[in-house]
Amino acid sequence: MASHGKRYSGNKKGRKLNLKKVFAVLIAFAVIIMAIMGISKSLKNQGKPKVDEKAVATKYFAVYTGGKWGVINSKGETVIGPTYEETIIIPDNTKDVFLCTYNVNYTNNTYQTKVINSKNEEVITGYDTIQALENYDKNNNIWYENDVLLVSKDGKYGLVDMKGKSLLPCEYTSIEALKGVKNSILVAKENQYGLVDNIGAILIEVAYNKIEPISEKYENGYIVTDIDGNKGVINHDKTVSLQPKYQDILPLYGNGKYVAKEDGKWEIVDTQGNVYLKDKFGSVQSIDGENVIVKISNKYGIMTLDGETKIKTEYDDIRYAFQDNYIMKKNGKYGVVNLAGETVLDFNYESLLYRQDVGFFEGTKTGSRENDFIDTDMHVKVTGILSEINSNLGYMKIRVGNEYQYYNFKFETKTNQEVLKTNTIFLSKKDGKYGYVNKEGIVVVDYIYDDAREQNEFGYASVKKNGLWGCLDSKGKEYITPAYQLENNLLIEFIGKWHRGEDLNLNYYTD
Repeated sequence: MASHGKRYSGNKKGRKLNLKKVFAVLIAFAVIIMAIMGISKSLKNQGKPKVDEKAVATKYFAVYTGGKWGVINSKGETVIGPTYEETIIIPDNTKDVFLCTYNVNYTNNTYQTKVINSKNEEVITGYDTIQALENYDKNNNIWYENDVLLVSKDGKYGLVDMKGKSLLPCEYTSIEALKGVKNSILVAKENQYGLVDNIGAILIEVAYNKIEPISEKYENGYIVTDIDGNKGVINHDKTVSLQPKYQDILPLYGNGKYVAKEDGKWEIVDTQGNVYLKDKFGSVQSIDGENVIVKISNKYGIMTLDGETKIKTEYDDIRYAFQDNYIMKKNGKYGVVNLAGETVLDFNYESLLYRQDVGFFEGTKTGSRENDFIDTDMHVKVTGILSEINSNLGYMKIRVGNEYQYYNFKFETKTNQEVLKTNTIFLSKKDGKYGYVNKEGIVVVDYIYDDAREQNEFGYASVKKNGLWGCLDSKGKEYITPAYQLENNLLIEFIGKWHRGEDLNLNYYTD
């Protein structure tokens, strides 16, 4: 009789396992088990909305805990343990280059510095000190020059890049960033100054008593003062726009023209030596094409370069907006007037600015915390409090009443799913409580929080419950149970267990 499914081969006396059949049976069992597990998992997850994992670029941040400083990455992982007593400076948070200060003697005001990477290896050596090159914007917010470090040797200063390559030898008595201007570094030998860029290329030779920026844009050039006190203009490409022969030059540029004082009289001059409006004004606010905002006897008006009066000098302030439209101040209020003298936006505002990069006005009325947002047709589109503006992604976030709303720059309403395209969960509010939905709008975090924030670029969303803050991970799971009191923090943001410190200028996190 034939034997079906026999596991042995040979006669009874010498039985041996039929390995091929055994393996076949085992594989069959494995397939069945995997199928059962798959069905079980499918049933378990049935009805649960999907949430993707957020992709996070690697960045680095200083952390402060237990009175010591260290470094974490954008996943919240410790990169450099908190062992330093002084703040660790990270000039570019996309690079693992960390400036550490140690052996500080406050009595003698001495210290040592070193540069380490994420492996705690010292990567730049051979200098007495190594520092980030600090700069400040007009509001005194600190930032650092890109890919350049300040080094010293034997009391003299030079520049290196982030890998330690020499950009400028240590032969200068001082080196500092030109305040408020990128890619412009002031170098000095004794009492003479020159200018270099961020790769150490010489823009202006060390031969001047003073060098000042024309504006916050380095492309507009620099005002130089020679040893005789005469002023001129040198550009970032080393070309000379104005020879140093003027008594004074205003830090102002427009349409290839400058405001200079010659023979005791103010004038507008261009790079070809042409002179406009000589002795026709006391000062100039701006040059906008062929039109010039001038100041005479403490009042502002508008003239053309040919001397034609467009707007009489009867306003307390005038600032250019766009095309033929100007923001003007009269009787303590701001409005908008065009070159034809027509008031196109009534003088109702305590302050009024035109956001040129995104193309709308923002006006503040006396006694109101909310601002009017006004399009270029002079229509008030939204009234509220601006919370965020992102010109790169093309949206703004405005608090209207008690709710936050997203708009594009045409003032079209947008959802957070539409504008925060890389997020995996999105803030939602219901019955006065906050939760989160996924990209399909399905609730993934119940409405149980008293306050909350949108997911940040690192995948964490800050949530508040019973007066305390914590955070969720990128899938909406509670990563840190609310336990932090952060009333003094201007920005509430988490990376894992770490939250932003109170001093935003230091750009650090703490626990």
